[in-house]
Amino acid sequence: MHVEIITKEDLKQLKTEMLAEIRQLIKPEDRQSKQWLKSAEVRKLLNISPGTLQNLRINGTLRFTKIGGMMYYKLEDITRLLEGGNQ
Repeated sequence: MHVEIITKEDLKQLKTEMLAEIRQLIKPEDRQSKQWLKSAEVRKLLNISPGTLQNLRINGTLRFTKIGGMMYYKLEDITRLLEGGNQ
């Protein structure tokens, strides 16, 4: 029979390694889960004024969804806008 002794240091190392792996697995999903942005986030991302964002909405350059009094924009649409395509 083979007996292996596990120390507290071994357990701490295991914990550290497992946490690192879990963080890496969660990281990509965090980016994907944020698929809708509010107006303030879009303005900050594009470095534009509220009026410019309004013009992008009015002329159809940037699609949005209004829920209650809040407007939401798809991150995918913003990326497409930055890459030079409108739709």
